[in-house]
Amino acid sequence: MYKKLLILFLCLGTLSITAQIKTPAPSPGSTLTQTVGLTDVALEYSRPAMRGRTIFGDLVPFDKIWRTGANARTKITFSDDVIIDGDTLKKGTYAIFTKPAATAWDVYFYTEYAGSGAPQTLDNSKVALKTSVKTQEIPMDIQSFTITFDDLTDNSGVLGIMWEKTYVGVKFTVPTDAIAAKSIQDVMSGPSANDYHGAASYYRSSGKDLKQALVWSNKATEMNKNAFWMTREKSLIQAALGDKKGAIESAKKSLEVAEKAGNADYIKMNKASIAEWSK
Repeated sequence: MYKKLLILFLCLGTLSITAQIKTPAPSPGSTLTQTVGLTDVALEYSRPAMRGRTIFGDLVPFDKIWRTGANARTKITFSDDVIIDGDTLKKGTYAIFTKPAATAWDVYFYTEYAGSGAPQTLDNSKVALKTSVKTQEIPMDIQSFTITFDDLTDNSGVLGIMWEKTYVGVKFTVPTDAIAAKSIQDVMSGPSANDYHGAASYYRSSGKDLKQALVWSNKATEMNKNAFWMTREKSLIQAALGDKKGAIESAKKSLEVAEKAGNADYIKMNKASIAEWSK
């Protein structure tokens, strides 16, 4: 009986050690996505709360680099290049660091976005862009640290940072007109070489209409004469149609360009096909 009780207590003790206690995070994580014009912007950050504390100038000291949130570094991702304060910020992911002051903040977009906390000193080579913005007073306390996308238009948005009674807005513009113009041009000009090549390759590999596949392949190779992979596909279609002479001619063209490009795989494949079709 004693042994049974001992085993039971040991089992209960093990369960209590391995059990996971769930409690609310003091600074819960937040993910925000927003399309501005035709540009996608994504934000990941944590949201500490005031909890009766004085924030700016105390919990968050003035004139020191702040991670702009809590826990992991706040990260923002732009799908296209954007313009901030007249400077270009390349598309990609950045940490947002700030240096708060009473009347204005410095805002940094930092290429080293992984990790937690802010470095003691920023590496200037990793500062992709820096801007300074004036603070605005909010008439009531914002209890939880908040980042928003405000004042959205087809061509711009404002990255809003607010906590306590302070709001800071970083305006950015997006290349909507350029993206839209390229999209219209691409559609109006018809399929690209890659489109024709993809359709031809699919028809051949799927056993569909090889004559139609050859029509598309001819268009692809005419539009991009240096694409040895497209000419290689044309040779395969010709061989499948029984035109070995044409297949060999296309394979030789593909081989010539592949050799100039130094592509060993296509050099090997073309040589093997030429040897096979020459029998």
